[in-house]
Amino acid sequence: MKSIVSVTNLSKTYSDGHEALKDVSLEIADGEILALLGPNGAGKTTLISIICGIVNASDGSVSVDGHDIIADYRHTRSLIGLVPQELTLGHFDKVWNTLCFSRGLFGKAPDPDYIERLLRNLSLWSKKDTEIMALSGGMKRRVLIGKALAHEPKVLFLDEPTAGVDVELRKDMWALVRELRESGVTIILTTHYIEEAEEIADRVGIIDGGRLILVENKQELMQKLGRKAMIIELDESLAEVPDTLARWGLELSGDGSQLTYTYDPRGVRTGIPDLLQAVGEAGLAVKDFKTTQSSLEEIFVSLVKGRS
Repeated sequence: MKSIVSVTNLSKTYSDGHEALKDVSLEIADGEILALLGPNGAGKTTLISIICGIVNASDGSVSVDGHDIIADYRHTRSLIGLVPQELTLGHFDKVWNTLCFSRGLFGKAPDPDYIERLLRNLSLWSKKDTEIMALSGGMKRRVLIGKALAHEPKVLFLDEPTAGVDVELRKDMWALVRELRESGVTIILTTHYIEEAEEIADRVGIIDGGRLILVENKQELMQKLGRKAMIIELDESLAEVPDTLARWGLELSGDGSQLTYTYDPRGVRTGIPDLLQAVGEAGLAVKDFKTTQSSLEEIFVSLVKGRS
């Protein structure tokens, strides 16, 4: 698939010597949803800020739709919409005027019909004549998204868009994200809610210490790095795992009534048939068993911990 954003050997060192980004290269495909995950201070916001033209890189280059962000600044900036972490809105501005003004900043002709559709999609139409200061935090977050979309960008950056937002509003916003992707908008988001990345992202990038550790298709990542566990529920509780079952590395839980066997699903042999036979030979009655897959959060934590 064609790349809409190309980042090549990007580095950023601040005046105090802090290296926020270290030789980052990344290709973002046209029309995808890419989730950037990483601990606080990992470099996610710095990367977004450089692509959006807010922060200057120390080294490397970035292009958007084939145009360099420095040489063709006006053109590339018009292709990008940014929803920042901070609520940067004028207290006395009205919602309708805020979006119209933002559209005009990019030289777009007035389009009341488009602004109305945008406000309706964001559930803000009833608030169009309301001053920003009278809105709730969640509504202000929606206005920020409206501002970012007012000039009809091809690429939308969402930097922690659901921070401090209630669960219901988060679901509404992610539904909007899916609709935008279906309309052809490429979306790059950072989030601390890893379950959201697991639900809506096509690919996942993990940043730690200013370096891009990996970028993978979400499902392939979970298959490649995820591990499965089989939980065997017993009829009777055990005080300890029998010695005859030691080679499987079982964990005892559930007040002694559950045995957990962790294995690599990519292996030629999982060892499950042999384990179940050994459990029976040990005189243990099995009530039930089930398998579980590592979550994206568990994979993320293991990758970051492995580098510390």
